[in-house]
Amino acid sequence: MSSQVVIVGGGVIGSSIAYFLRGSDPTVSVTVIERDPSYAKSSSALSAASIRQQFSTPLSIQMSLYGIEFLRNIGELLEVDGNKPSIDLHEGGYLFLATPAGDATLRENHALQKSLGAHINLLDQQALKAKFPWLNVEDLVSGAFGESGEGWFDGYGLVQALRKKAQSLGARYVAADVTGLVREGRKVTHVIAGNGERYACDTVVNAAGAWARKIAAMMDIDIPVFARRRSIFNVSSPARLEACPLLIDPTGVYFRPEGKTYICGTSPSADNDPDDLPLDEVDHALFDDVIWPTLAHRVPEFEALRVENCWSGYYEYNVFDHNAIIGYHPQIENCVFANGYSGHGLQQGPATGRGVSELILNGRYVSLDLSSLSWERVLEDRPIVEKNVV
Repeated sequence: MSSQVVIVGGGVIGSSIAYFLRGSDPTVSVTVIERDPSYAKSSSALSAASIRQQFSTPLSIQMSLYGIEFLRNIGELLEVDGNKPSIDLHEGGYLFLATPAGDATLRENHALQKSLGAHINLLDQQALKAKFPWLNVEDLVSGAFGESGEGWFDGYGLVQALRKKAQSLGARYVAADVTGLVREGRKVTHVIAGNGERYACDTVVNAAGAWARKIAAMMDIDIPVFARRRSIFNVSSPARLEACPLLIDPTGVYFRPEGKTYICGTSPSADNDPDDLPLDEVDHALFDDVIWPTLAHRVPEFEALRVENCWSGYYEYNVFDHNAIIGYHPQIENCVFANGYSGHGLQQGPATGRGVSELILNGRYVSLDLSSLSWERVLEDRPIVEKNVV
């Protein structure tokens, strides 16, 4: 039983863990050390902030099914002193599109999603054109559309709501960088912060997001999680796309509505995706060479686009298999890792918070078994293959 838990990182993952820990057992002391309380550079605030059930692995689907229920009820769950937070949840759905090359995979994924209770409809080419008349379907054979349970929301609002609720339950937040860890044998006994303080811990949680590798290195652990920059573009267009979802083109380019405008992006090619690129730079060439031509092909009305704003944020990218690493490392008895979400952190945050709190308080998962995301698969070279990587 842990009486003192120190969480490194106060983004959506760390704050969700703090919330569930204090909500489950108010006798547990929880300290969250967050280097950037403004969250100006956090993945939680800079991402495209969306949620889907259209994954190809059962656990990711189940985590997001719980996530959408949490988001739907956030006003009641995270109410503080009568103030109910709102994250402006829009269940506009995801639309994954498939050419002949991707049709079999899309159908296989759809069967799994439906079997687990996700409300995803499979559409052929004719049905796609009927439902989305603005869409160019000439090279498509099918699409999978989330009728409910998928969409987008205010990511910054979510992390603030979790933080405020955790604080109201007694979690302490410290604005500082973590500069070191004190180990005695197979345990971490203290977390050293840049403010000069040492925080004693029975359990330490690495929820440092894009900086997870730095914290793991303090324990002589090599975690395959790297900070990969992703650029997001906010564009305006005279196009008026009725019932527009978050659309995933077969190329990997995505877009979704953002008020009267749209946000869009894609991942760079693997040979042009180095670590730790500066966030104050945006990959404009990626927009000009890849994103805009793809959008204009898929939605002819997008031939006329104007970039209104753009920014970059970090994916905490798990190069091993693009899935989170959650659980204890066999070399360190009292350190729980919750890292490497590869773009899924906001939507999987609630399930992670609940699961990690159960693991710390009970020594096992109670609600949803997250053990397939443990370190063992990494150490034994058993990657989880996710076919729907965005």
